[in-house]
Amino acid sequence: MLFKLLLLLSIIIVNYNVKYFIEQCLYSVQKAVAGIDAEVIIVDNNSADESVGYLQQNFSWVTIISNKENVGYAIANNQGLQIAKGNYILFLNPDTIIAEDCLHKSISILQQDNKYGALGIHMVDGTGRFLPESKRGFPSPKASFFKLTGLIKIFPRSKPVAQYYMGWLPANENNLVEVLSGAYMMVKKEVLEKTGGFDEQFFMYGEDIELSYCIGQAGYKNYYLGKDSIIHFKGESTKKDIRYTKLFYKAMQVFVEKHYQNKSKGYTLLLQMAITISAGLSFIRQLFIKKDITTPDKLMNTIVVGEQTETKKAEEILMGDKRVKRKITCLKDITQMRKALQLQPADEIVFCAGKLTYKEIIQFIEQANAGAAYKFFATGSNSIVGSVSKKNSGEIIVSLIKYGSNENMFAQG
Repeated sequence: MLFKLLLLLSIIIVNYNVKYFIEQCLYSVQKAVAGIDAEVIIVDNNSADESVGYLQQNFSWVTIISNKENVGYAIANNQGLQIAKGNYILFLNPDTIIAEDCLHKSISILQQDNKYGALGIHMVDGTGRFLPESKRGFPSPKASFFKLTGLIKIFPRSKPVAQYYMGWLPANENNLVEVLSGAYMMVKKEVLEKTGGFDEQFFMYGEDIELSYCIGQAGYKNYYLGKDSIIHFKGESTKKDIRYTKLFYKAMQVFVEKHYQNKSKGYTLLLQMAITISAGLSFIRQLFIKKDITTPDKLMNTIVVGEQTETKKAEEILMGDKRVKRKITCLKDITQMRKALQLQPADEIVFCAGKLTYKEIIQFIEQANAGAAYKFFATGSNSIVGSVSKKNSGEIIVSLIKYGSNENMFAQG
């Protein structure tokens, strides 16, 4: 019997203390790999939330590498890459939800041209807002200056000013770009064999910029799939605090010093100023962040949409959240929900991904202006998650007993 060395696709996910978000991610991945000869590799960076045991119990079909310390994003991804058997490698963040057809489309595009080395995708956050880091240019001193000074926000579509996010390129169109996001980055294995994996100088942030650069230097093109979308919740594995600010700008500094040596002295000074200012603003912002956004006395109008058995279980989990009073309405599909929203706005919408596809959920969130907090519940899961801010952790509601219980745990960042 011959041992099968190669698969079509390997998906590598680095996890750190987000077991319920990665749970929802894996349920979406499970649907998306249908018909694809694929494997999923999770590298856990010494999570303190018992992620490894939880994932082993609930997802026996994934391969898990359990680190004894947090080795960072680049090293962890490279650990997964060392054992990956796929012709295509997808680096995927744990706080993402992908549509059923996005892997098929991504692979199909990369197969169209030998010069396509890697592919990224249009990303929206948990409220449906486009994430500009979906497509980026290299952080040259000039591009970085316009970003750090905030001028990019004033002229977001100017080609000379908006180089960092390539703002002149339409977000919803397919294009060749310079930099792809490591949150969803599919690379041909043959390309990685030439460029190597992520540069391990980068503990967190910047490694996707460096790899994108190396792919271009090797003669390949980076493709941005703007006509299809995934959800990237943001703010789950990483808290947007002073440490984050320092890591982010340090990563930019490492890249510039490596590739723009003759221009890096002034840039280093600019970065140091940016770190000081941003760290100060981050500290002030943390003082005023409202930690508990629930209002116990307010009746929250909640819509749960999906197939009946799924909405029933989601309703049970919601009812266990004693911190919030809810008026819960269960509806069978998005068409019915649209009609309900015309009569009365919702404070909260919970999507049950079973018969309801991730594709139609993502499309609704992108197109609708419902003004509600969106949450996700996958068939088979025991958690409901959502996030309305990239600066703070999202919301998690978890059933402590696997099959239909009113005894629940509620957590909110």
